[in-house]
Amino acid sequence: MDRDTGMDTLLDLHGSIFDQGKGYWIKIDAWRVSVSKEMPHGIRYSLTLHEPYGKRILGYDNAHAVKPPRRTGYAGRICAYDHRHRHASDKGVPYAFKDAQQLLIDFFDEVDRVLLKVKSQG
Repeated sequence: MDRDTGMDTLLDLHGSIFDQGKGYWIKIDAWRVSVSKEMPHGIRYSLTLHEPYGKRILGYDNAHAVKPPRRTGYAGRICAYDHRHRHASDKGVPYAFKDAQQLLIDFFDEVDRVLLKVKSQG
């Protein structure tokens, strides 16, 4: 298994808050945990984008399990822990965690898309 070079970067960002302008902000938490079925990467993480009043409007985390979308005829669905919340009321959809570097790329790409949309509306 190749070493996840982005892991150190993700762990170094633990506790960071980044201003995104116009009151929007990002919070990143990531720390090592024991490798388990639920946390096969050995980290627990939460990367979130918040609106000016503090409400989370985007998030990537592995704090709880989410069910994958229903597929006809498949009753034994496995719950995913890596997931993302696409908007404030989203309960989460599975996220295919590849490595920490890709997680950061995917999160910041989506932050850019969300902020472009939000700021163009206001």
